[in-house]
Amino acid sequence: METDRDLDAIAMRVGERLFAAGVVLVTAESCTGGWVAKVLTDIPGSSTWFERGFVTYTNEAKQEMLGVREETLEAFGAVSEETVREMAAGALERSHGTLALAISGIAGPGGATPDKPRGTVCFAWAGKGGGVWSCRQHFEGDREAVRRQAVALTLNEVLEYLA
Repeated sequence: METDRDLDAIAMRVGERLFAAGVVLVTAESCTGGWVAKVLTDIPGSSTWFERGFVTYTNEAKQEMLGVREETLEAFGAVSEETVREMAAGALERSHGTLALAISGIAGPGGATPDKPRGTVCFAWAGKGGGVWSCRQHFEGDREAVRRQAVALTLNEVLEYLA
């Protein structure tokens, strides 16, 4: 399990690689409530590679702020690869970023369904001119553990993208 110190170290590496690559990151977060943006902006000088973060906790916020289509939410739900792909694409369209990440999940304790149990989190990343990719993961643990693991996974994927 990642600790705050681990997340800080990952975030520092992400910042260094974003800066070196001239990439500007934007985030679109739901279940993590801005945690990714927080660990990134804790780093001095992050304004050179972090542009903004959207916290879109409700479906209405996802639609209004990121342009997620109502049809997508109705057909697939807020916790789906389809929704996070639209969140990431919308974050790029509504910012000056060149790379966006999006997260939506069920951290618990409520909100779970048989096909989307507690710990289900969907992720997407979108690069300017580089398409959108996504994945769905399941994490164990309580609400904080699920959220912490989601933050770590998305930051590690940004590192992979920049490698």
